[in-house]
Amino acid sequence: MSTPSVTEEVRSALAENRPVVALESTILSHGLPPGRNREVAERLEGVVRAAGAVPATIAVLGGVPKVGLTPAELDYVCDPANDLVKLSRRDLGAAYALQRDGATTVASTAALAHAAGIGVFATGGLGGVHRGARETWDVSADLDVLATTPVLVVCSGVKSILDMGATLELLETRSVPVIGFGTDRFPAFYRRESEFGVPWRVDSAADAAAVVAAHRGVPGAAGVLLANPIPVDFEMDADLHERLLAEGLELLRERNVHGKEVTPVLLEHFHTASGGVSLDANEALVVSNATLAAAVAVELAS
Repeated sequence: MSTPSVTEEVRSALAENRPVVALESTILSHGLPPGRNREVAERLEGVVRAAGAVPATIAVLGGVPKVGLTPAELDYVCDPANDLVKLSRRDLGAAYALQRDGATTVASTAALAHAAGIGVFATGGLGGVHRGARETWDVSADLDVLATTPVLVVCSGVKSILDMGATLELLETRSVPVIGFGTDRFPAFYRRESEFGVPWRVDSAADAAAVVAAHRGVPGAAGVLLANPIPVDFEMDADLHERLLAEGLELLRERNVHGKEVTPVLLEHFHTASGGVSLDANEALVVSNATLAAAVAVELAS
């Protein structure tokens, strides 16, 4: 196995039991347009620092897993000319051996964070069970990794393009605790609430940390999912959301899109057809999640 290359800042923080928050790189390379992605990268690391934690953005560069990126490496990840591969956990070995550049998804970021000794990870949305999975078996690796990797994942639920009910059922089957932060309903990414409830709720970072700490004493290796709704001011209008979703699903059928290409195609449609509303929402929710993750990491470290 290729040992992660950890920056001195992150290594020192871990050695001294100071709080560290892992951040993925796929949102930078594949989820946001050039220019804005670099601004968001800076903003994410900034809010983590402001909350008292150390950020560790993760990527694979030249076949080497990097835990914590320098400003120059962030520039590289955010430059579309470098054409980074989207890496899930299954792709890591191939990327190492072939010395590729790749951006990490939720699955690979969680795996690399755990390998480096980081227990808290902030992202936008979790992958899940896709609609029609009964026929296609299209289920995100994020769920299996979360079930076998003891990392806290802070996200805004899952996108409504997925089969949310089946996703929650699978998380229950794999014994992954789902905790709502300040909510009794499971968030739907661009929307603060879905029709589905959450089994547990916390209303403070201290309570969230207490749950995570207690869960780590329970037999098994499952992580914890902390579902944090998008900030109120950035929630997408319900009618706009339903229109974009219907159009996006039709687009997938027309183009016969499946697997890991589904999310990028749908995100691109949301971004272009919403007049920038979805981009603002995407940035707001991931910044909110990074802020919350840092607050929980601080509580865990104390």
